[in-house]
Amino acid sequence: MHGNTRAGLIGALALLVTSTHATAGEGAQASKPLYGSWGFDAAGRDTSTKPGDDFFHYANGHWLDTHQIPPDKPAVSMRLEMTDRTEARLHEMMEAAAAKGAHQQADLEGKMGTFYKAFLDEKRIEKLGAKTIQSELDAVRKADSHDALAALMGRNQSDFNGTLFNFFIDADLKDPARYAVYVSQAGLGLPDRDYYLKPEFAAQKGKYESYIAQLLELIGWPNPNQGAKDTVAFETEIARASWTKAQQRDPVATYNPMQVRSLVKFAPGFRWYPFLLNANLTNVSRVVVAEKPAFPKLTAIYAHTPVPTLQAWSAFHIADNAAPYLSKPFADAYFEMRDKTLAGQQQQKARWKRAVYAVSGGDFGVGDRFGTFGTLGFGVGQLYTAKYFPPESKAKIEALVANLKAAYRVRIEHLDWMGPQTKKEALKKLDTYTIKVGYPDHPRDYTSLVITDDDLIGDVRRAGAADWAFYTGRLFGPVDRGDWIMTPQTNDAYNGTLRDIVFPAAILQAPMFDANADPAVNYGAIGGVIGHELTHGFDDQGRKIDATGALRDWWTKEDAEKFDARAKRLGAQYSTFEPVSGVHVNGDLTMGENIADLGGLTLALEAYHASLNGKPAPVVDGLTGDQRVFLGWAQAWRGKVTDDYVRKQVVSDPHSPRQFRVNGVVHNVDGWYAAFEVKPGEKLYVAPAERVHIW
Repeated sequence: MHGNTRAGLIGALALLVTSTHATAGEGAQASKPLYGSWGFDAAGRDTSTKPGDDFFHYANGHWLDTHQIPPDKPAVSMRLEMTDRTEARLHEMMEAAAAKGAHQQADLEGKMGTFYKAFLDEKRIEKLGAKTIQSELDAVRKADSHDALAALMGRNQSDFNGTLFNFFIDADLKDPARYAVYVSQAGLGLPDRDYYLKPEFAAQKGKYESYIAQLLELIGWPNPNQGAKDTVAFETEIARASWTKAQQRDPVATYNPMQVRSLVKFAPGFRWYPFLLNANLTNVSRVVVAEKPAFPKLTAIYAHTPVPTLQAWSAFHIADNAAPYLSKPFADAYFEMRDKTLAGQQQQKARWKRAVYAVSGGDFGVGDRFGTFGTLGFGVGQLYTAKYFPPESKAKIEALVANLKAAYRVRIEHLDWMGPQTKKEALKKLDTYTIKVGYPDHPRDYTSLVITDDDLIGDVRRAGAADWAFYTGRLFGPVDRGDWIMTPQTNDAYNGTLRDIVFPAAILQAPMFDANADPAVNYGAIGGVIGHELTHGFDDQGRKIDATGALRDWWTKEDAEKFDARAKRLGAQYSTFEPVSGVHVNGDLTMGENIADLGGLTLALEAYHASLNGKPAPVVDGLTGDQRVFLGWAQAWRGKVTDDYVRKQVVSDPHSPRQFRVNGVVHNVDGWYAAFEVKPGEKLYVAPAERVHIW
């Protein structure tokens, strides 16, 4: 960006820093910020570390050295403290609802309390053991052919069955006014193909085989050790044929529309029609295939795998998916594999915490596949925001995000590397974005969902089936631009396919946003996150979507080449980062998030400058305004995780480890060098010509 045109930035985030205590949740009227005297926990710094050597540690080092990872978590962080506050609120709500005591309650609050009570009924759960999933297991035993087993996989979205192919419904990327059914590779029980193919994950793969044998034995499956060995061999073949996570990020490569009749011929050896029938997709004649070259390989692997192996594989995945809701031997085995082995978590969460997440969705367990499957996620969100996020807070936050969107417009207009034709299209796209804050405008209807306190597995099944029916029921109608894919109680934000930027209620808390904090800290934290989400629409994959939401190349050749060159340089920087000895960040996998982080913090700093209206920034606690913006960003990512979690993250998560969401960004921002007097020779120093500037 060049020049001194700041008019569009004036007022960006203005409501964030001038409205009186208009934040989400209780405690908003407090006279002091939650952290420190001005919103930053200065005692958590390590001032013996030079900012130019390791800014993440300079800002957070003492906190990192004095905080231990809790035994029931794979991480400790300020973001998790936010989640803990939300968890405590949900716990209080569910306890109160459950205390009503009825076996089955009709209203939404009653359903929440009844579901919660069913999860806490350990006596009943222990008595039932695996009996509650017997119908699924019996169906697998009776399915004595490849065709019959393929048909069972179609139940994956509304039951506990595993599947070789995932399917979901979303806006069609070439016809954004309509929905499409997307089909993608699946079939793996470990987090990523690398766990099967790379020697550094041999120990985890071995423990996974033992875990399979353990669950097969618990459900009374014949010859569980052989079944486990065969299952791992089958999944290893799937892994070899599967695309990498980095390849899966490309929306052009993964958009391959096909008629179902063509898919049957293209990927034979798998009964596609019965599969779609059991998924309640009988009227679907066209699907969008993601990893197209992998599909015939996967169906060939399936076709030559013996039926007994496929039955053992199917039975295991049913038990694995249901394990958190079953008796102690299942739940404990699930924890040991999914949370302890794969993420380094040392202790299982208390049962009430697991109950909260079973009902509301979210961080139920590091290995959980469900997300909002089998939960009352959006229903709980309605109740949560009614109590903790009043409409006036929603309106004020929406206004501040809209102001930052206006600031982003000015940045695009003044980019010095982009030509006028591409800028025109970029601005057109920016103008189409919808800002969604707090909670959806239209609540989900749970009226017909039956929840009882003596049928936990049934509650999960019925909730999952109701959720899937919601999506299939609108498949042939127009796209709902007001839709959400993230519940209000989720501590996160996203930029979605509907050209929407979404900030759920739960993320609007300290340290991300504190109405009593110094404005510069809020700019660095929530301002950076808002800028991050805006930038996602223009990252290496988001830029391939146009103003209508369609997959279309709207860039001039020259501008696209300039963008790609800058993105490549950024990826090369991140690929040198080594969070654990011998483990490097994947610059290709994390590219989109890294671009968004860089754009977000850059925009936040610009917006802070504009808010000063030409006046000098106040000095607080001996720190300049710019210094406090950067410290606000660093504090937002304060935390640490286990080494096992890092190993999992770098192969399966598009986000860089948290220290690089700080160090990897600031060393490309010119203002950081001036703010902290960073000099050549310091570890993070990058020469001006080598710094990456994109948005």
